[in-house]
Amino acid sequence: MTVTSTDPAPRSRLSLYLDLIRWDRPAGWLLLLWPSLSALWIAKGGFPGWHLIIVFTLGTILMRSAGCCVNDVADREFDRHVKRTAHRPVTSGLVSVKEALALGAVLALLAFCLVLTTNVQTIAWSFPALAVTLIYPYAKRYVSMPQAVLGVAFSFGIPMAYSAVQAHVPLEAWVLLIGNLFWVLSYDTEYAMVDRDDDLRIGMKTSAITLGRFDVAGVTCFYLVYLAIWLLVSWQYVPGAILLVAFAAALAQVVWHYTLIKDRTREGCFKAFRLNHWLGFTLFAGIVLAFLAKQIS
Repeated sequence: MTVTSTDPAPRSRLSLYLDLIRWDRPAGWLLLLWPSLSALWIAKGGFPGWHLIIVFTLGTILMRSAGCCVNDVADREFDRHVKRTAHRPVTSGLVSVKEALALGAVLALLAFCLVLTTNVQTIAWSFPALAVTLIYPYAKRYVSMPQAVLGVAFSFGIPMAYSAVQAHVPLEAWVLLIGNLFWVLSYDTEYAMVDRDDDLRIGMKTSAITLGRFDVAGVTCFYLVYLAIWLLVSWQYVPGAILLVAFAAALAQVVWHYTLIKDRTREGCFKAFRLNHWLGFTLFAGIVLAFLAKQIS
């Protein structure tokens, strides 16, 4: 009689590496991409050119992937105790710490090669951007709202976009960064609400825990601040119906997210987090179309 093994087939290194960098979950890098591209359009006053679009798109994918490698190494002991993360490649031991760090370093180096095709100012800004990316995974041990640190890391494409276009970073770039930080606080708090029970048990610090029973109200307020700041800045360049429609569509998504998270279910909170990239795309599309309409008129 032939006995069929029930053990899972061994996975290739490529499959494990792709899992490590969340290749099958593009929502993560899309959350970084839309604000950066939006900032490129505002900084340039319209289409910024294919070179910068390619640099920032590929650079975003590479740096997000490198960040996943560092994050999984930093959190490997915590991730063992969280349902959603227990089977990550580093946590499960299928990928070693050295492998993950080496992969992250290669990806970051490739991203830096892209930055080298811009200008001296943008190259200089890439170093603090990398530093914040490396700091974030460890902020969860010491900062009561580490999502704010993530907000800076996920928003650094904005000043770099201005630098690549204008060779300096004006005040409005930092205003947009602060606005985007509030968006990151919104969606990453939704993400933290999924793991709140596990994080409380293992002593992890998150905004969902810090906000407590005000988590839903906090997320909603963060969204509104984000939309208000971005509307204020973009309105100075392309006021009109197109921009208002885009922001109204984004506001409708915020209302929808509220209905998803108000009962604090894991499924609802995770769905709200996963769909956030559509909110970022809505603002990006509105800004692009508004500039296009302005050029045509």
